[in-house]
Amino acid sequence: MTKSQIAEVLEEIATLLELKDENPFKIRAYANAARSLETFGGNLSDLQDEEALAKIPGIGKAIAAKVKELAGTGKLKYLEELRAEFPAAILELFSISGLGAKKIKALYEQLHISSIEQLREACESGRVARLPGFGETTQAKICTAIEQRAKHSGYFQFGQIAAETESLRRDLAAHPDALQVDVAGSYRRRREIVRDVDLVVATKKPAAITEFFIKHALAESIIAQGPTKTSVRLRSGIQCDLRVVTSAEYPFALNYFTGSKEHNIEMRSRALQRGWTLNEYRLARLPPDPKAKKARGGRAIKRPTVKIPTVRDEVDLYRALGLDFIPPELRENCGEFEAAEKHSLPRLIEQDNLRGTFHCHTVASDGHNSLEEMASAAQKLGLEYLGIAEHSKSSIQAHGIDAAKLRAQVAAIRKMNKKFDGFRLFAGVECDILRDGTLDFDDEILAELDFAVASIHSVFNLSEAEMTKRIIRAMENPFITILGHLTGRLLLKRDPYLVDIPAVLEAAAATGTWIELNAAPKRLDLDWRWWPLAKQQGVKCVINPDAHRTERLQDLWFGVGIARKGWLTKSDVMNCLPLGKIESALQAKRSAKA
Repeated sequence: MTKSQIAEVLEEIATLLELKDENPFKIRAYANAARSLETFGGNLSDLQDEEALAKIPGIGKAIAAKVKELAGTGKLKYLEELRAEFPAAILELFSISGLGAKKIKALYEQLHISSIEQLREACESGRVARLPGFGETTQAKICTAIEQRAKHSGYFQFGQIAAETESLRRDLAAHPDALQVDVAGSYRRRREIVRDVDLVVATKKPAAITEFFIKHALAESIIAQGPTKTSVRLRSGIQCDLRVVTSAEYPFALNYFTGSKEHNIEMRSRALQRGWTLNEYRLARLPPDPKAKKARGGRAIKRPTVKIPTVRDEVDLYRALGLDFIPPELRENCGEFEAAEKHSLPRLIEQDNLRGTFHCHTVASDGHNSLEEMASAAQKLGLEYLGIAEHSKSSIQAHGIDAAKLRAQVAAIRKMNKKFDGFRLFAGVECDILRDGTLDFDDEILAELDFAVASIHSVFNLSEAEMTKRIIRAMENPFITILGHLTGRLLLKRDPYLVDIPAVLEAAAATGTWIELNAAPKRLDLDWRWWPLAKQQGVKCVINPDAHRTERLQDLWFGVGIARKGWLTKSDVMNCLPLGKIESALQAKRSAKA
C-alpha cells in the first residue's frame, strides 16, 4: 500500500470508531496519525521499520504496529473486525453533505438506515424529520444532498484521480516494452471534472503492456479486455481505458483520444479540405468518390489533394493542417484554430513561472501546520514568497482569528522574515465578506497587513443582484488585494452561488483587485471559461492553493492547468513576479486604491 492509502485506512478507522462512540482521544489519535503520515517525507520501507515509525509525530506503538502491518501485507485484521460490526454501505452516508458520525449513528440505531437508498426512502416518508436533533429543515437538506450526489454519480474531480493517473502513466512509461506513453482525454485537456481516464501506449508488444495494465496494483477489476483496448476500474472508482497502438499510429491516437469532440470535428474538416481523411490511426488520401462527375472520356474527375507529409508527432500533424501546435488545454474549439492559423496562440503559463503564492492557512485557524513548517515547505518547492491568510473571526467553523491573534501572527511573521535569505512570508488575512458587503475586520487592522483576501463563506442564498453588490462593495475597500474563490463552488458538491461575473470582473478592473484562481481541486475557482474575459478587461490573476497543510501547496499544479486552459500567460498572473517586484506590486496596489 502507498503512504496515502495507509493514511486513508487510518481515517476510516477513526470514522468507524466514531460510529462505535469510542473514546474521543482514541478517535483523534487515528485521525492525527493519518495527517502525520500524509506529511511524512520518508519512503514506504520506513513504514515497515518500528524505529522509523516511532519518530513520526502522533504515531504511538499501537498505531505503529498497524501501519507496519498495512505496509507489509496490504491488509489489517483490526480494520476487518471493525468493518464487520457495520453494514458495508454505511460509510457511503459520510458522502452526504451535513451528515457526521453522530447523525449517522442515530439514523442507524433508531431507523436502521445503513445505505443512501434507505436514507432517501426515510426522508421521503418523513421519518428522518421526526428524529430528535433532525427536523424538517435537516431532512430537506439531506434530500437535496442526495439529489446532488445522484446527479454527479460517475463524475470525478480532476484532483481526485490525478495521483492514480500519474502513477499509472509513470509505471507504464517505465515498462521495457512501452515506446511512448501519455494520458489523453479530458484529463490531458485539464477539465475540472472527468468521467474516465484514457491512456495511449505505443508498443511492439501490445499483449505485454495489456497484461501489465490489468495486473497493476491500482486496477481493482477488469471491465473489458481486447487486443487494442482494455478497460479497468481503478481503486478510486473511475474507469481507465488503455489503448495500445504502433509508433506510426501514436500521434493520431493521442490527438484523437485527447479530443475534445468539437476539436476533432474541426481537425477532420481541415483534413477533408486537403483531400485527406483523418481518424484515430492515420492521415490518408480520400478514396475515389463513385458519385463524382465524370469528364469526357468516362474518367472520374480527381479530387484536389495535397501530398501528405510525414507525421511523427502531434506538432507534425497540426503543421500538416496549416496550424501551429495547439496545447491540449486549449482544444475545446473556442478560438484555438483561428489563433493557430494566424500564429497568434499565446505562450501559456508554466508551473516553473510561479515565484510564490498567497492564501495559505496554519494552525492559527483551521490549518494543520505551523508558520515555520509552511515556510519550509514553500522554500523546498523553490518559491520565493508565501502569503499567510488565516480565516477571520466570523468563520467560526474554521476557527477564524480575532484582531489580537492576527496582530500576534503579523509580529511573528515580521520576526521570522529577519532570518530568511531570499525568501519572505507576507502577512495577510482571508477576510469574510459579510452579508451587506462590509468586511470582518476594520480598515485599521487591514492597514497593518501586506495583503488581504476577501471571500464569502456564508449566506450563499442571496439574489444575483444582491450577491454581486455585496462582492463589489468589498472590492471597493482600498485594503483588499485579492477576491477569493469568486463563485463559492465546491465541485460535485455545491453549485456556484448566483453572481454576475462580468460585472464583478468589470469592478475588479476598476479597483485593481486581483482575482484568485483557487487551485484547490474541489474549487478551481474562478472557472477557466471566464479567464479570457478577465484577461480582455485587464484583470490580473493570482494562483493560490488555499493550502491548509504543507503538501497542499503542490495544488498549485492544478491551478496552473486551469490557468493554461483559460489562455493565461506568465504576464497575466501576479505571482509569476519575483520577490522584489511582487513587494512593489503589493504596495502599489494599496496606493492606487487609497
